[in-house]
Amino acid sequence: MTEINYMTQGQAEMPLLNEKAVQDWIVEVARQHDQRVGCLTYVFCDDEYILKTNREFLGHDYYTDIITFDYTNSRHIAGDMVISLDTVRSNAEMLGTPYRTELMRVIIHGVLHLCGINDKGPGEREIMEQHENEALAVLPADVFQES
Repeated sequence: MTEINYMTQGQAEMPLLNEKAVQDWIVEVARQHDQRVGCLTYVFCDDEYILKTNREFLGHDYYTDIITFDYTNSRHIAGDMVISLDTVRSNAEMLGTPYRTELMRVIIHGVLHLCGINDKGPGEREIMEQHENEALAVLPADVFQES
């Protein structure tokens, strides 16, 4: 059974997502990777919260856009994904990409990790980017609610 939860930590404000459209997109991307979606939790946070999380759980002393905790069992992906909206925003500005596009890239990045795609080894970053781009190509137009 698919369950996707959203919450905030730190000073982050909840993105205005059309949760049904996002869920359908995530389920489709997972299906394309021969996976089913179980329970996913997205924690939207600020830079300070993700730095604290990175230090506490991974021993890394730097900011990042996403940390994925993988609880996948068999072919049902499951996990917690902590996303720094501060870093997503600064990355979007640095790359000249719309914030919403960068946010969706990071949201699906965590799902792709849960599907078994890595990005740390030689050539893996390019493979991850290819899968992100393929996922963004099928992103429904209505994933954001208008404020």
